[in-house]
Amino acid sequence: MIRSMTGFGRSQEVIDGYSVSFEIKSVNHRYFEFYSRVPRQFGFLEEKLKSFVKDRVSRGKIECYLSIEELEAEDAQVLVNKSLAAGYVNALSKISDDFGLKNDITAMQIARFPEVLSVHKEESDEEKIWNVVKTVADSAVDKFVKMRETEGAKLKEDIAGRAEAILECVSFVEQRSPQTVKEYNDRLLARMKEILDERNIDESRILTEAAIYADKVAVAEETVRLRSHISQLVEFLQSDEAVGRKMDFLVQEINRETNTIGSKCQDVEITKRVLTMKNEIEKIREQIQNIE
Repeated sequence: MIRSMTGFGRSQEVIDGYSVSFEIKSVNHRYFEFYSRVPRQFGFLEEKLKSFVKDRVSRGKIECYLSIEELEAEDAQVLVNKSLAAGYVNALSKISDDFGLKNDITAMQIARFPEVLSVHKEESDEEKIWNVVKTVADSAVDKFVKMRETEGAKLKEDIAGRAEAILECVSFVEQRSPQTVKEYNDRLLARMKEILDERNIDESRILTEAAIYADKVAVAEETVRLRSHISQLVEFLQSDEAVGRKMDFLVQEINRETNTIGSKCQDVEITKRVLTMKNEIEKIREQIQNIE
């Protein structure tokens, strides 16, 4: 299924004592580019999230935002650095003795000095946290992918319609091109008669000139390749793979064949169709820039 590169998904759940919120969004990009904002203490999740998203997304500039709140905090231990505390007490007592100051040292004062007290918690179970986050992220990515598929369906419909319009122009060119050769032959014959005033006309020379002209304006090869390219483009629209870059290259080939037809044919009606084709090709090119 064709997917757009623009999408958004968000999910929030409370699982195993953690309140987790995960948001993902994307815009167009030639390759896969990933950026995430994760709480510092959960930095180990960044690479896991990148791999998780990359398994389901091929292209686009992806931005993810993760919020985790631990609702059921585990017991923490407050430890005292006794040797450091003793050092502070001795130092303060010495200051009191040396300068004749009142020795009014309190436990609160000592506790305020750096590194006297430290808080120790059991290390978080990274695998448990990842499983919780992955559950929430999976739900958000589902919504994200669904939005990209919905947008992709609209792109598919638009591109298919424009491809059909190009084929209609190709059919006209195929029918009209042989007529331009006959018309050229008739004009050449009429001109020769006018110049020679109804005297003997070398018909073989006329046929030779017409043959040269026919070879010069022949576009059968170009129209055959155009039909092939359009057929392949329509096949890509049915693909379940990421085909945006392939389609972009194919449209370049379609444009090249169309330009060749335009340069070969001097017929006004064919020129009109070529201009229509180029307009449709440009619209397709714009749409493809948003396909994964």
